[in-house]
Amino acid sequence: MSFDLLSQPIRKYVREKRWESLRPIQAAAIEKILSTEYNYILASRTASGKTEAAFLPILSRVNFNEPGVQVLYISPLIALINDQVNRVEDLCKYLDVTVTKWHGEANKSLKEKLLKDPSGIVLITPESLEAMFVNKPYNVKHLYSNLKYIIIDEIHSFIGTDRGTQLKSILSRLQSFNIPRFKIVGLSATIGDYQQAKNFTGDAANTKVLLDRTAKEINVAFRYYDGGADELPRKLIEDLYEETKENKVLIFPNSRGKAEEIAVGLKKISEKRKGHQNYFSHHSSVDRDVREYVEYFAKNNARRNFAIACTSTLELGIDIGAVDEVVQIDATHSIASLIQRVGRSGRKEGQASNLFLYATNSWTLLQSLACWDLYKEGFIEPPDINDKPYDILLHQALSITKGHSGISLQELTSQLKTNAAFCQIEQVEIDEILNHLVEEDLFEKIQNEVIIGLAGEWIVNDKEFYSVFITEEYYKVVNAGNRIGEIPFSPQTVVDENILLAARIWRIKDVDHKSKRIEVVAAPDGKKPFYNGGGANIHPAIKQKMLDLLYVETTYDFLTEEAQAKIHELRVKFSVFPLENTKAERPLQLTEKGVEIFTFTGSKIKNTLSTLFNLAEMKFVSAPHSFEIVGNIDDFTKVFSTPESTVALLDQYLENQLLELPSMINFSKWGKHLPVKYQVQILKAKILDVPATLQYLQTITFIHSQETL
Repeated sequence: MSFDLLSQPIRKYVREKRWESLRPIQAAAIEKILSTEYNYILASRTASGKTEAAFLPILSRVNFNEPGVQVLYISPLIALINDQVNRVEDLCKYLDVTVTKWHGEANKSLKEKLLKDPSGIVLITPESLEAMFVNKPYNVKHLYSNLKYIIIDEIHSFIGTDRGTQLKSILSRLQSFNIPRFKIVGLSATIGDYQQAKNFTGDAANTKVLLDRTAKEINVAFRYYDGGADELPRKLIEDLYEETKENKVLIFPNSRGKAEEIAVGLKKISEKRKGHQNYFSHHSSVDRDVREYVEYFAKNNARRNFAIACTSTLELGIDIGAVDEVVQIDATHSIASLIQRVGRSGRKEGQASNLFLYATNSWTLLQSLACWDLYKEGFIEPPDINDKPYDILLHQALSITKGHSGISLQELTSQLKTNAAFCQIEQVEIDEILNHLVEEDLFEKIQNEVIIGLAGEWIVNDKEFYSVFITEEYYKVVNAGNRIGEIPFSPQTVVDENILLAARIWRIKDVDHKSKRIEVVAAPDGKKPFYNGGGANIHPAIKQKMLDLLYVETTYDFLTEEAQAKIHELRVKFSVFPLENTKAERPLQLTEKGVEIFTFTGSKIKNTLSTLFNLAEMKFVSAPHSFEIVGNIDDFTKVFSTPESTVALLDQYLENQLLELPSMINFSKWGKHLPVKYQVQILKAKILDVPATLQYLQTITFIHSQETL
């Protein structure tokens, strides 16, 4: 029995908690982690006990009397660390183990205490590890040279991202000087490719996956209200109020602006109808103290209902207690996100999750249905892996050089080449990038050694150096000395303009551009603030499923009459295209100006098609689900029938575009410092997908109708 394998103090902890039994993932993890030397990926649904599944056997196995930090817990969010630290301390209550959280907002005296006597467990973010490597590399070795385990929470949020590549590099750098070889345990509810998860550890051959397929009951209802692009329909907000007024609810729109619009709209209705006033917004622009209050309120007011309009800040595993319902406004961009959000309700054992989805146009309704069907089929998007992350290699080259206060080129090259994050990048490519850093004065070469150059000093000494993601420039929003949050500067940021922030309405009283500070006072009405941010990439499987749903007669009992009618309307609209095989055919409509093609494919393939059209000097207008191409249909056919000849010119075309418009690479924080030819490769890896586009064009036949849509 797994319970009997645990150490006496941990068995005492479990008995004190009066657990009736161990969860399936816990029982499996205890047996495997205690008896083998493998890395493990623990994959099971939200609220299935993954944190305990990792810590119970690790706390039983590790000898915390040995010198140095023994266990490192890495989280994607500071808020998740702050939430988990109490949980980990509780797990350690019968052990003499120090638990320290280490990030920019953590207690300095506790950090200093750890440095004097390294031991126990540390909870940290990748950025804080990076900062330590850059500024105090001796502390890294002092603390972490005797690590036994690294636990990576929400590991799916790292895989296939720049931040994940940075973390993979950091893990490799930690492993290079660790006395034993530490083991990695990753936790996730939404992994789309288990092989990529194993690869992420840097040692796929010695990594195993423990997968708990226990299903979760979900009650679901989809509703439809016609809406405009700028504001949500009034009837939707009113229906949402009636649905949520007597429950504890998380509401997920797809933007920070809409989160504010919903929170304020619901609060206004509640004031008129004498309901509760516990309506909040929670997103990255709301001040940290305000967000923490919202989390505390939700977790510690079991008898009081609330509604929190939030973004991905509450998508991951922060514990906010019991949630009765999850509401999604329009379609999620991914099935993984849908799973995470649904899992926020019904977290108690045996309790069902409740999902209400509101769609405001036919296409988001169809996309929501497609995501739901794929979820029921067990599909989760695989991570989008870039095998040659030149931009992150450049960042890590700067980090290593700064941390060493100068390093021989041979040693730097060796460290980069043997780093698991960059193993696919060729030696000659590393040499070219490092030489370019010297040319750009990011490095200064002294005989066979490089140090940080004058231009490089500005970069590595900036507080933003430790992260690989881009942050917008924000203005602080302050009321009577109290910080409310922050918003990006926009034409809306002027005196006497009203904004919504932290679920309240404010009038701008003063804008100080020098200190980037906005003074506000309470106001009776206002507009949601404008936030930048493009849409996420949508996987081809979602668009394929959307097309499939147009050519079947499937009905759904969880759709309202209005929603059913909208789906029927779309099916009738596309019935003029006699598709017989939705996997190999796409609709094409002749227009007065040319043709309209409905691509029903993923974002990266659609981006690639746009680029090929531009390269071929075709005139076109891109819509979310189609291209309207102006001109002779023969020109269109030529590009589609011989795409290889166009693709052969792509690299030179993109290089010319980047020279004319360098901001094209701005999506990559460190890409702008690369030689242009490597910027092209980053652009092709992150924004485009040439191989998938060629396969798409070779597979697809366009079926057209003479009828007008």
